[in-house]
Amino acid sequence: MKHQLTTRSTGDRMRKKNLNKKDELEILISKLLSLIGEDSSREGLLKTPERVARSWRFLTKGYQEQVDEILNKAIFKEKYDEMVIVKDIDFFSMCEHHLLPFYGRAHIAYIPNGKIVGLSKIPRIVEIFSRRLQVQERMTQQIAETLFNALEPDGVGVVIEAKHLCMVMRGVEKQNSVATTSAMLGSFRDDERTRVEFLKLLNTKLL
Repeated sequence: MKHQLTTRSTGDRMRKKNLNKKDELEILISKLLSLIGEDSSREGLLKTPERVARSWRFLTKGYQEQVDEILNKAIFKEKYDEMVIVKDIDFFSMCEHHLLPFYGRAHIAYIPNGKIVGLSKIPRIVEIFSRRLQVQERMTQQIAETLFNALEPDGVGVVIEAKHLCMVMRGVEKQNSVATTSAMLGSFRDDERTRVEFLKLLNTKLL
């Protein structure tokens, strides 16, 4: 009985702590609405702080996820040494400079050296890093380094293309601009033929 009471008490404290965190985020959003000149008490905005808080928790859920957990039991020994490519991986992220979205597609390749990873885990890695406040350059490098360290392959190549709403909606307001970043490690950096093959395959439509 004493153990049950202790467990229940601990659970109550955790729920109260999470509620306080939720309230704090909603309070900040209400204050933001007021600071930009809105009336946060009007009918159309009554539920907005709650909705925005829930949205931000989803958009930044990558902070709560760990790459090691995603890759756990998903790396296999395999004698395959040709290029593996997963391209056109859709992603959405938030620019850390303006807190506005940027979105696009990631193209990822690696050349195995005795180990492969479940193909579904590659988009999951993109999801983890994109669901954080980001800059495109860092996200590109993080994805490449994660695969390179986890698989110890001959090489890894990552190319990301994205539209940034901080460029489209404000600032220079160039609606059709697309930013492209790349990270090449191992043979993708050192061997020009490997790099060219990767970039050529990105522009090849097979399906």
